Amino acid sequence: MRKRAAVLCGAAALVAGTVTAVPAEARTPHTTGTAHAAPLSWKNCGTKNYPTLQCASLEVPLDHARPQGRQITLALSRVPHTAKKYQGPLLVNPGGPGGSGLALAGFVASGLPKAVAAQYDVIGFDPRGVGRSTPALDCRPGHFDAVRPDSVPRTPRIERANLQRAEAFARACGQKYADVLPYLDTVSAARDMDRIRAALGAKRINYFGYSYGTYLGAVYAKLFPLRVRRAALDSVVDPTGVWYEANIAQDHAFNDRHRAFLAWVAKYDATYKLGTDPSKIEAKWYAMRAALARKPAEGKVGASELEDTFIPGGYYNGYWPHLAEAFAAYVNDKNADPLVEVYERFGAADASDDNSYSIYAAVQCRDAAWSRDWLRWRADNWAAYAKSPFMTWSNAWYNAPCAFWPTTSLPKVDVDNRRLPPMLLFQATDDAATPYQGGVTLHRKLARSSLVVEQGGGNHAITLVGNTCLDKHLAAYLTDGTVPRGTGEVDAVCEARPDPKPLSSKVTSASSRGEELHELVGFRH
Repeated sequence: MRKRAAVLCGAAALVAGTVTAVPAEARTPHTTGTAHAAPLSWKNCGTKNYPTLQCASLEVPLDHARPQGRQITLALSRVPHTAKKYQGPLLVNPGGPGGSGLALAGFVASGLPKAVAAQYDVIGFDPRGVGRSTPALDCRPGHFDAVRPDSVPRTPRIERANLQRAEAFARACGQKYADVLPYLDTVSAARDMDRIRAALGAKRINYFGYSYGTYLGAVYAKLFPLRVRRAALDSVVDPTGVWYEANIAQDHAFNDRHRAFLAWVAKYDATYKLGTDPSKIEAKWYAMRAALARKPAEGKVGASELEDTFIPGGYYNGYWPHLAEAFAAYVNDKNADPLVEVYERFGAADASDDNSYSIYAAVQCRDAAWSRDWLRWRADNWAAYAKSPFMTWSNAWYNAPCAFWPTTSLPKVDVDNRRLPPMLLFQATDDAATPYQGGVTLHRKLARSSLVVEQGGGNHAITLVGNTCLDKHLAAYLTDGTVPRGTGEVDAVCEARPDPKPLSSKVTSASSRGEELHELVGFRH
């Protein structure tokens, strides 16, 4: 888990320019199917990176079946439109579940062509339970503090220790948030989005979501198909695998991506001096893991923390040079300092991570059925581990609280939809977090959707980080609804950008935007 950037709503900041008049359609609340929404009160909350951000809050029902009952609060952000042509609100979500979307509004507005961004109010939000929304969950502070038990349960003692941690987390959530947990799920979050729509006075919304945000968008579209104007989905969750099967699929994809990293290290043997044979470099990585399991580096980085540190490399190859340097220093020089540094940068959890993980667990455990039989978990994960050892057991324990979760599960949402305007999907062929098949599956389920594929791409979250081909498709779609139309299951193909060079090479602005996006999207999303 990685520390994510936060927007300090209410912080003093200079907001550039004056918002142009909103068209009558946008000014008039459209409340069909929802309770009356009070106008939002926007205040400046700009930051150095996003100086035009504004913030507001919105009350929504905890239980949408009882709209007059207990209310909770959502934190919202906005980069207001500045063009005379106004295309309405563009809601954005970074994924999760559990990701804060406040800063993402600034990231998206700054990444789109100025003429396109100027036509939208780009709206970020912290979903229920997240970040600056209230109540914000933190089930078990310090759950990921080092040093944790080895994730691979090679002995009954290690397995018991990990099971006890998972059960303790689920029990703590149930004790602290018994009144809230039954209402933390994707359907409730989608209904919150419709409350945001109503509060913005919009008949329809535009939407742009990354990762889990693609599933949230698909669920919103299922519930409110006539309220979707445009929707772009980047790095697509397979809606048929929610969520147990999706995590098993991730295990194999992340193992492949980790091996792609090791092959990259082999390519730069002159820099890292770990050899030119990826299989032998892989053996050195697992030897490092075994050594850290016996003796954690500086009492901070054991085997599980090593996995936390290298899993981000499966999301974004911009981290590879940093990870390779730490790997080489440990193996070649017996120097653990760089390893501890990258752990603290990429792997260590803070309070925001505790919050995002609490929501991650609460939503995933509630969204769909999970086996309560640990024997099934054990068998499935050992079978996956035999083929894909890199992340399998780390991922299993990350999700294991669902085996003990104190709420019942909801029926899985069937997102098949033939009532939508054209939607635009983006998917990398070698994405580990949301494997390629998910994009193909959702494309089939959303009639009139178009699928743009990044051929050879292995990063997760691929738009607005420097691939001009992908970004042109996104800009065209948001400009006038244009989508590519192909003859097969793929409608357009863009080539992936090259892998990074070692750190001695010049870092480009595109790679820094990539890191900025992955700060916002986070990991395990």
